[in-house]
Amino acid sequence: MAVNLKAPEVLYPVKGVRLGAAEAAIKKAGRKDLLVIELAPGSRVAGVFTRNAFCAAPVLLCRERLAAGSEIRALLVNAGNANAATGEGGLSDARATAAAVAKTLGCGAGAVLPFSTGVIGQRLPVERMSAAIPKAAAALSADGWQDAARAIMTTDTLPKGATRRVRTGQGEVTVTGIAKGVGMICPDMATMLAFVGTDARLTPAATRACLRDAVAQSFNCVTVDGDTSTNDSCVLFATAQVGGAEVDERHPDYPAVAGAVAEVCRELAHAVVRDGEGATKFIAIEVGGARSEAEARRVAYAVAHSPLVKTAMFASDANWGRIVMAIGKAGVEGLDPRGVGVALDAVPLIERGEPHPDYREELGAAVVAKPEFAIRIGLGRGAARATVWTCDFSYEYVKINAEYRT
Repeated sequence: MAVNLKAPEVLYPVKGVRLGAAEAAIKKAGRKDLLVIELAPGSRVAGVFTRNAFCAAPVLLCRERLAAGSEIRALLVNAGNANAATGEGGLSDARATAAAVAKTLGCGAGAVLPFSTGVIGQRLPVERMSAAIPKAAAALSADGWQDAARAIMTTDTLPKGATRRVRTGQGEVTVTGIAKGVGMICPDMATMLAFVGTDARLTPAATRACLRDAVAQSFNCVTVDGDTSTNDSCVLFATAQVGGAEVDERHPDYPAVAGAVAEVCRELAHAVVRDGEGATKFIAIEVGGARSEAEARRVAYAVAHSPLVKTAMFASDANWGRIVMAIGKAGVEGLDPRGVGVALDAVPLIERGEPHPDYREELGAAVVAKPEFAIRIGLGRGAARATVWTCDFSYEYVKINAEYRT
């Protein structure tokens, strides 16, 4: 049911990155559900992770290893099991599977970052994963991005990937990324799982800055259902295979590389929302006239998270009363309804806090019947603005989540 989304036709190889997937029967047999990503020596790796207090064991281990400044040579990703709320046993499982990758690839145990997604509260099948890791390593290929995108899926209906090539003063740079969603999506750092690689020679500090800025305008601007996952992780790895000069934030090549990373992250973030569980509508919530970006974002999320708004959008019901309700509950101090305006695309609903004199129900209904549209809100308080992308709530969303463990 993905909204105007297709599986990526082309994902350009990134010099210094090889990917291989294998079957480990983590949740169900008969599909590739384990991924190994090998990075060239000298790669620079940055990550952002969930702030959920019940963050998963792999998140804890990744934070620890990145904070220690360890050289990262590989990533291990599994689907079907989140390894979250599993205590010390879960940490032991994450270390054991990462160590199995290290042994297979011939690198240090601390050079492997593990990632998991799937059901919370269950231990990893370490033996099955360890047996599958050599098979994934045997499949390592620079052209493995498509298989990788499929291997990390859970309830996604389509694999998600994005790719760019840009010219720089030191040569052509490639940026390619993959991501998975699709429910429990309301990032507070990054989202779900996303892995983005570039062959640019970014410095470690520039790699971190590039990821931070890209996430701020992409993954931190989407929501499916308002629930922040225990496993959200977004990683950028720069393999330093293009050019001889280090690219820091002041280098003339940096804007082109950072721009490509931001574009890839934005495309992936949109893909996650377009393939939200049961989604039939892709909705931009655009808020302007705020006193700060934080205020604008608060209002946008209040609308995007409202089950009443989301179910009305699924029904193609232009029930603008639910939209103004959500604006009013956002907690904006001193908000004067007389300054508020609301439109659906170019169709005005509310002007100065009252129904627009030209509004007719059939005009609004025509907008919300489309698979993509915008809810545009003006607060009349300032010049700041923000946009959040979300989807509707359908019968299928309830069915998927009611049957998630069956």
